[in-house]
Amino acid sequence: MSKAVATQPLQTGKPRSVSRLWWRKLRELPLVSIIILLIVLVIPALLAEVIAPHNPFEGSLGKRLQAPAFFGGPSEHLLGTDHQGRDILSRIIYGSRISIAVAAAGILIAGILGTLLGLMAGYFRGWIDALVMRLVDITLSIPAILVALVVAAAIGARFSSVVFIIALVLWAVYARQIRGETLKWSQSDFVARARVAGASHFRILTRHILPNVTNTLIVLATLQVGFVIVFEASLSFLGVGIPRPNPAWGLMIADGRKYVMSAWWISFFPGLAIMLTVLSLNMLGDWLRDRLDPKLRQV
Repeated sequence: MSKAVATQPLQTGKPRSVSRLWWRKLRELPLVSIIILLIVLVIPALLAEVIAPHNPFEGSLGKRLQAPAFFGGPSEHLLGTDHQGRDILSRIIYGSRISIAVAAAGILIAGILGTLLGLMAGYFRGWIDALVMRLVDITLSIPAILVALVVAAAIGARFSSVVFIIALVLWAVYARQIRGETLKWSQSDFVARARVAGASHFRILTRHILPNVTNTLIVLATLQVGFVIVFEASLSFLGVGIPRPNPAWGLMIADGRKYVMSAWWISFFPGLAIMLTVLSLNMLGDWLRDRLDPKLRQV
C-alpha cells in the first residue's frame, strides 16, 4: 500500500519584496508633473509668507523695472520688478494662492451642482432629463467670456464673481458627463436587484450609482483645474476677474503689456507659471484617466 506523498508547488524565481512593488508603482507616477506642481503651485500657496522674499503689495518707484538677477539686475529681486517696483517672484508666489482658491471653489460648486443634476437626469429620465439637457445645451452655447462680462457688469469684478462665473460655465460639463454614466449604470443588474429588494431612489443613487461615477468625477475635476486657471487668468487680463492690486497671474501679464519690449519679465514669468501648471495638470489628469478607467488599464 503506497503512501501519499505531499508535494509543494515549485517556486520559479525570487518572491517580490514589498519595497520592489512600491518602487514599481512609484515609477509609474508622473513624477515630473507632480514635482512641477509642488514647486510652482502647491508649496508656494501653502508657504507664501515663509518663502516670499518681499511683500507682494509694496513697491518702490526707485526700483521699478529692474531686470532679473540673472540678467544683470540686483540680487534681491531674482525675477526682477514691475512698473511699480514690486517683486515679481513674490507676486507669483502669492498668485498661486489665488489660482488654487479660485479653482477649488469653482470646481467644487460646479461639480456638486452638475453631479446632482446629472444623476437626476440619467436616473429618472422623462421630463427631468429633457429639462436638464436643454439647460446644458443653452449653457454650453453661450460664450464664457460673454457670461463673464455680463456678470462683472452686474455684480462687479471680485473673487466671488469669478467663482460664480466658473461654476456657471462648468456645471454643464459635469451634468452631461455624469448623466451619460448614470444612464449606463442605471441599467445594470445590481441596480435592478436593488429595485426589486425595495431600495429607495436615494439609496440607489448614493450607494450604487454615485460610487461608480466617482472615478469619472476625479478625472474630470483634475483635467478642469488647468482650464480654470487659464480662464481665471484670461478674466483678470481683461479686467473682469480678480481686482487690483491682488497678485493674480492674469493681472501681472496685463500689467506687462506696455513693457513687453523693455521689461519682458513682467509678463513672461507669470505666463511661464501658468504654462507649467496647466501642462503638469493635464499630464496628471491623463495619467489618472489611464489608471482609473478599467478599459484603459487593461490595455
